[in-house]
Amino acid sequence: MSKTNHSGADSGQPAVYQIRIKGHLGCQWAAWFEQMTMKDEANGETTLTGPVIDQAAMHGVLKKIRDLGLPLVSVIPLQSDNSDS
Repeated sequence: MSKTNHSGADSGQPAVYQIRIKGHLGCQWAAWFEQMTMKDEANGETTLTGPVIDQAAMHGVLKKIRDLGLPLVSVIPLQSDNSDS
C-alpha cells in the first residue's frame, strides 16, 4: 500500500487546507470555523484557509459547511514551504 504525504501529515504539524464554498458567509460565522480564515471572493464563493489536525477534524469542518446548506466547490491541501530546512 502506498503512503501519500500531504502537507503536515508526517511533520507533527496540522495540514493546511483551502476549502472553497459557493456563497458568502457573514463575519458572524468566523468563530464557528475556529482557526480558519474566511475570505469572500468576487465570484460569489468563500475561501476558508487554515490548519486541520486530522481527518476527523476535516469531517467536522465539512459537516459545518453541510449544515449551513452551502455547496462545496473544492478542498485542496496546501503544500507547506519547507525550503528553509
